[in-house]
Amino acid sequence: MVLKLAHRKKEAPRRGSLAYLPRGKASKFVPRIKNWPEYNDSAAKLLGFIGYKAGMTHAVVTINNPDSPFNGQETVMPVTVIDTPPIRPFSIRGYETTPYGLKLVMEVLASNLSEDLRKTMPLPKDYDHDAKLQEFESKLDSFAEIRMLIHTQPRLAGLSKKKPDVVEYKIGTGGDLKTAFEYAKSILGTDLRVADILDEGILVDTIAVTKGHGFQGPVRRWGVRILQHKSRKTKRGVGCIGPWTPSSIRYTVPRPGQTGFHTRTSYNNKILKMGERGEEITPSGGFVNYGVIRGDYIMLHGSVPGANKRPVRLRLAIRPKMGQKEGPMQVSYVSTSSKQ
Repeated sequence: MVLKLAHRKKEAPRRGSLAYLPRGKASKFVPRIKNWPEYNDSAAKLLGFIGYKAGMTHAVVTINNPDSPFNGQETVMPVTVIDTPPIRPFSIRGYETTPYGLKLVMEVLASNLSEDLRKTMPLPKDYDHDAKLQEFESKLDSFAEIRMLIHTQPRLAGLSKKKPDVVEYKIGTGGDLKTAFEYAKSILGTDLRVADILDEGILVDTIAVTKGHGFQGPVRRWGVRILQHKSRKTKRGVGCIGPWTPSSIRYTVPRPGQTGFHTRTSYNNKILKMGERGEEITPSGGFVNYGVIRGDYIMLHGSVPGANKRPVRLRLAIRPKMGQKEGPMQVSYVSTSSKQ
């Protein structure tokens, strides 16, 4: 006797991508960067910046790519505006290599710490900056990497909060720790502007926490098909979550859970424009749910993760796309209409 196994009558693509599992909720608003690009330039600098997402608009840009059939022509592009007030590095950190990864050995705090930083972390009252700096320099040969802690200055942005966000950035030097230490010492406790780190026309990665939507079912979370109206028990659910044997649910089965508020990376966003007067690109009435940009800003091609006012971390492109050329582009018009 031949047994005929049950099978579906119609094939269908799987719903949702498994590349983003687990779809867990981010622990905080400020994302963490786990990987850094290779930087072989002899001049040391931080490998990124941090700003706040203001909103989106559109701009007319002249294509500057000889390989493009539209080279030299104007096109309308969607752009995202990031408010980038000056940041302040306040700590130099030395790491050593262990079998379990990098381990923090020592750090040196700046002598002129901002009072707003006390809203984020406890600060020492009696701190000998010069002695710590000499001790750090004496251990320079034992370090594998030098990084810096920086904090934002929300008072200079179009935000109502005053509590700064603290993040860590690696110093790129091509492996020369002495050069990295001299650079870190020169910028410790000073204000860095976005023009000191980034340039127009380069590619950057944007890392942020996406907009949260709470606990949602599989239709909203995974995009599964809604069952017919005569279905038993449920319509907005999965028809079969697995066989009797094995008696467990596979991770590939769409299940309800946290939707949004995930850490996501957008690769290879091009910096179309950088400026010092945010009023020139702010829509009349200000950006929706943000307000007016008063200082430095950058304009990126395309969209970036996160809601307005959310911290957005910028990093030099870690995997530039083949054929996507760097170089400045001429922006002839930026829409400042209030209907965005």
